[in-house]
Amino acid sequence: MERPGAGGINSSECENVSREKETSEEFEANAMDSLIDMPFATIDIKDCGITDVPHTNLERSKENERISKDQIKKRKKKQKDYQPNYFLSIPITNKEITRGIKILQNAIIQQDKQLAKAMTSDGSFHITLLVMQLLSEDEVNIGIGALLELKPFIEEILQGKQLILPFQGIDTFGNQVGFVKLAEGDHVNSLLEIAEAAKRTFQEKGILAGENRSFKPHLTFMKLSKAPWLRKKGVKKIDPKFYEKFISHRFGEEMVHRIDLCSMLKKKQSNGYYHCESSVVIGKQPIGLRDLINEALRRERMSLKSKVKQIKELLLKPETQARIRRELFEGRSVNNSNQGNQVDFSTTLT
Repeated sequence: MERPGAGGINSSECENVSREKETSEEFEANAMDSLIDMPFATIDIKDCGITDVPHTNLERSKENERISKDQIKKRKKKQKDYQPNYFLSIPITNKEITRGIKILQNAIIQQDKQLAKAMTSDGSFHITLLVMQLLSEDEVNIGIGALLELKPFIEEILQGKQLILPFQGIDTFGNQVGFVKLAEGDHVNSLLEIAEAAKRTFQEKGILAGENRSFKPHLTFMKLSKAPWLRKKGVKKIDPKFYEKFISHRFGEEMVHRIDLCSMLKKKQSNGYYHCESSVVIGKQPIGLRDLINEALRRERMSLKSKVKQIKELLLKPETQARIRRELFEGRSVNNSNQGNQVDFSTTLT
């Protein structure tokens, strides 16, 4: 095959150039057709000249930057306003554990009576699984729904096994919060998975939930923040010597059978436990008559709330409101017609 000269082009190359030109023109035509289907289709495409692109891109970049800054500000404000007032609780019901904690608390109080006010009260012992912010009755109902949706995820994690939590030893958060430690084991991983599933489930419902710090399951028995006046009296931390005899103490095991959605602020129950909005039963642990009644009442309440919500949504529909107005108008018209047709016999007889 003869090689073409440096400045020459053979017929084959001419054909390729022609074909590339046709392809380029076809691509531009298709691109123009595609622009018509975009959100800015109302703009005259002829006005979108190449010379305006850098200016348009600059304006669009500035607009995107402004929107991004606004979103960051809103997110920061939302996070700043985030004050958890509800939480998911695993109640501690094993009498051996609660009895051991009471012995620990009394031992500390004997060493410093001022700390009595810093102790967690009877009936309130629990593990916090997740904190959240629920600011209205509607949000509480959404939270209840999220808790119900969480149950199958928990069952999937546990695979039919019972979740048993052994407690051993004492530790603190910065010498400000004293807690009984959860012993190491496979149960920790299961609990962490459940906590993560809970956080995901509630956040997917649009609920502000969770904390910046990583989840560390613990059983609180005292908090210095419960008695702020202690700081003025010189009590600024929990002295480790107060609980040194319990540093390796085995408190017992809790078989998890329930997770509650509780309020931090509402009045506690008569037994000292938090106000509970709803619960889900975990595992196959036999439950008492009271639990069965509460579960039945909870289901009935959920059903009624669902019906009320459906009625509200139905009444807000324009077609429903129009029908109500029409029927009321027709009703008035019929009543006026009947009143007009009635004969005043007393007037006729006179």
